[in-house]
Amino acid sequence: MKFKTISKEELETLSFDDIAYIILKEKGKKMKITDIFKIICDTLNLGDKAYEEQMGDFFALMATEKRFIQLEKGYWDLRENHTAQISIKEIEDELDDEIVEEDKDDEDDTEEEKDYYDDIDDMDDDKEEDDLKDLVIVDEGYEDDIDM
Repeated sequence: MKFKTISKEELETLSFDDIAYIILKEKGKKMKITDIFKIICDTLNLGDKAYEEQMGDFFALMATEKRFIQLEKGYWDLRENHTAQISIKEIEDELDDEIVEEDKDDEDDTEEEKDYYDDIDDMDDDKEEDDLKDLVIVDEGYEDDIDM
């Protein structure tokens, strides 16, 4: 259905969102919401006053209507023109990459642990024994043996 071929009487029976759908479908590209509503108001001879008074309602209508999608910088388009292309192969590849990264991280952690323990084993044990030569071990029962 071409917008220009629709009679004014037919347009008057349509809701604003239906007219907006026809306009966007025919244009085939995104448009500013103000431009869409201006075309509707001009076509229906509503005038500037109706444009100013009803612009907020038109925005709310477009925002709640699932056929439309709000884009950046005040542009709107049909949601059907912006469907996501999901590739199962791409998702599987991303998941495989994540698993490989996790495995690599685990291997790095294991290597770090080995390095830490290797360093401890390389410590000079004789030095530790020298530090402990003045250490005295006190038995709990020792106080009972002392006569006071």
